[in-house]
Amino acid sequence: MVDLGQAKMIIAMKGHPGTGKSTLAQSLASFLKIPLIDKDDVRHCTFSLQNSSRSSIASISKLLNDLSYHVIWQIASTQLRLGLSVILDSPLSRKTHLDQLGFLASSAGARLVIIECKPLDEDQWRRRLEQRGAAHQASWHKPSTWQDLQRLLEEYDGCTDYDVGDVPKLVVDTTADVGVDKLVSRVVQFIVSHTYRPSDSCGVLQLQS
Repeated sequence: MVDLGQAKMIIAMKGHPGTGKSTLAQSLASFLKIPLIDKDDVRHCTFSLQNSSRSSIASISKLLNDLSYHVIWQIASTQLRLGLSVILDSPLSRKTHLDQLGFLASSAGARLVIIECKPLDEDQWRRRLEQRGAAHQASWHKPSTWQDLQRLLEEYDGCTDYDVGDVPKLVVDTTADVGVDKLVSRVVQFIVSHTYRPSDSCGVLQLQS
């Protein structure tokens, strides 16, 4: 376990479906012994609401997706108020989501860092996504095929590649040929380096075997 001292931190995951974001977030939470707040946990629970609504699928889906973000932000606010650091697992796909986290961090006197999962090996990313989509535990609200993902990215229309300003960000190649323990170790080094002093630096972590 790594001691983060008295500093409160928001460790915000970022990345598209199938990039290994949740796997890394879970490993980090276990290693650091801090709460993990996963947007998917909330979104999963809205299945009955989406199916029972008389609104169009697109409009109710957007409403419930936005609600899921607000729920995890509220939960994070409570944990920070208790003096705990948190890991937030969400795509963080829009600048407005980052702005909300910035406000949350400022209000709580917490440090905000971003860990972005961006696989460089697209073929491996595709295999991961489609293996997950074919699995019994596949999520009903996430893309299960590469074609589904491409449609989602078209809807984003490039808005996911925004300037994070002075928020420290580490870009992680989650298809690098290294074990998850080594990946976690390198990410923790980055987190700790920004625990005690603010920085406006960004990093790219491309682990090699």
